[in-house]
Amino acid sequence: MSTFFTATRPDDYTLSTDPARLDVATVHRWLSEESYWARNISRVTVERALANSLNFGLYAPDGRQAGFCRVVTDRATFAWLCDVFVLPEFRGRGLAKWLVQRMLAHPDLQNLRRHLLATFDAHSLYQRFGYQPLDRPDRWLEIKHPNPYAALNEQ
Repeated sequence: MSTFFTATRPDDYTLSTDPARLDVATVHRWLSEESYWARNISRVTVERALANSLNFGLYAPDGRQAGFCRVVTDRATFAWLCDVFVLPEFRGRGLAKWLVQRMLAHPDLQNLRRHLLATFDAHSLYQRFGYQPLDRPDRWLEIKHPNPYAALNEQ
């Protein structure tokens, strides 16, 4: 396992895998209120996901959380990119492209057999980095629970 990974752009936006830098409240708020895939997700579930993933925090020059992505990986054969976002006030600066580019350059994500992601509307962003539709979708199966977080929050 590598040490914390950092990168800084000329405009002083920074990316870091240091979990101590993450603004968990901001990540939780965006996922639970703004995302289409994790609406109503609990803070406890987000914290558990963060604890078991390789997280990439994107930070503005003033240190505020500007974006985020996480990778579920065994760091040997497989990586699933998920929970990618750039907060609205930081969009239009190429930060999402930079975030994905730097994530793919992480030493623990090299020479893996498979990188996956799912997206509703950002195919062109990811395709420029080599992501393509599944080669053999007939081989893939899933168990899908549409928005399980809403039911959990009702209890």
